[in-house]
Amino acid sequence: MALIIILAGVFVAVALMVVLGERFGKPMSAEQQEKFSKTTWILVFVLLLAALVKEIS
Repeated sequence: MALIIILAGVFVAVALMVVLGERFGKPMSAEQQEKFSKTTWILVFVLLLAALVKEIS
């Protein structure tokens, strides 16, 4: 029963994010997309490196 409640909560949260994103979201310019893409790759690399260090120690 707990699993069904958790799944329902996740579904409601995702549906709410989609509805609010469609209503209030603004399109990003090409420069903003490029900057966000670079930042995302750096963050992913740092998170992978941190996970590797955590596993080693």
